[in-house]
Amino acid sequence: MSHDSTAAPEAAARKLSGRRRKEIVAVLLFSGGPIFESSIPLSVFGIDRQDAGVPRYRLLVCGGEEGPLRTTGGLELTAPHGLEAISRAGTVVVPAWRSITSPPPEDALDALRRAHEEGARIVGLCTGAFVLAAAGLLDGRPATTHWMYAPTLAKRYPSVHVDPRELFVDDGDVLTSAGTAAGIDLCLHIVRTDHGNEAAGALARRLVVPPRRSGGQERYLDRSLPEEIGADPLAEVVAWALEHLHEQFDVETLAARAYMSRRTFDRRFRSLTGSAPLQWLITQRVLQAQRLLETSDYSVDEVAGRCGFRSPVALRGHFRRQLGSSPAAYRAAYRARRPQSDRPAESDGAAGPVGPAPVLHPEGGPVPLQTRRTAAASSMGPATQLSASLPGQRSGS
Repeated sequence: MSHDSTAAPEAAARKLSGRRRKEIVAVLLFSGGPIFESSIPLSVFGIDRQDAGVPRYRLLVCGGEEGPLRTTGGLELTAPHGLEAISRAGTVVVPAWRSITSPPPEDALDALRRAHEEGARIVGLCTGAFVLAAAGLLDGRPATTHWMYAPTLAKRYPSVHVDPRELFVDDGDVLTSAGTAAGIDLCLHIVRTDHGNEAAGALARRLVVPPRRSGGQERYLDRSLPEEIGADPLAEVVAWALEHLHEQFDVETLAARAYMSRRTFDRRFRSLTGSAPLQWLITQRVLQAQRLLETSDYSVDEVAGRCGFRSPVALRGHFRRQLGSSPAAYRAAYRARRPQSDRPAESDGAAGPVGPAPVLHPEGGPVPLQTRRTAAASSMGPATQLSASLPGQRSGS
């Protein structure tokens, strides 16, 4: 699922200035960036596929710092251009950044700010969003990144409206994507925006990927509690909540266990996790339901009760909003992709929490992150993760 801001039409109307050309795409690489994410815009915008009906872009690969640039496996890359080449690009893509806790080079940030001021479209794939945020280009805007890093992005840059549910966010002149393969989704979206559905569809066929993926990052979220949360006293309350999801309790109950007023608890929870406590709690109940649907034969009504929902109707509503399908449809699709031998045996009727504990979630958009919404790759079986993997593809396809 993607998010297109209502501000996009206004932003898209901006005109390029100076030497910039719409068909020129600059890809800004840094040492330490992962090779997969770095290669996505190179493949999408750097290979001539006009024979397949895909309009051609002009690619400029730029080094954001002195080379050679080291990448995955110790490989070293030499970028043919430096930061000066960005001045010619109508689109600048930052596919990754090496560390979510260290600042990018100031020269590179200045080049991005200048490009944006001159009308260029700025794109951040995966952790590239941290570079855009450091440049101030995401201030007051909706954005996304890999679900695993969304809590950190929201905490380090509180003026950014982080939504970890989306595969990508198009805010007109600034675009961001979730992790890894979601970079392909955003690049296809850019081609679709520039040249239409037919061109994007042709490119998708050459890459052997779907032209559009439905849903968002929810199905890939992990239920781990970030280290920065684990050392806080509030983590004890969070751990208790995760261990008692089969019980009916509300945020007032959590505030009482923390010996805080509801208002103080909300403020403390938000400052620590970037997430609203109520939305986080609902998401944890949905994730618990997801795991029970995968690993047990409980009916949907029983699952609702074992996840603390007051009724099956409440479960169905929240489940559909977060995962895009009904509980029954999710279970059917999950089991259809699993061998008969891997399916759950009859439940022994034991109640209580299932699966690993801790996590938290983001607020900003539609739902919070894990600790702001980091929530369930590990609590989801291999079937749900199948949809994240991409078929192998030959370079130059």
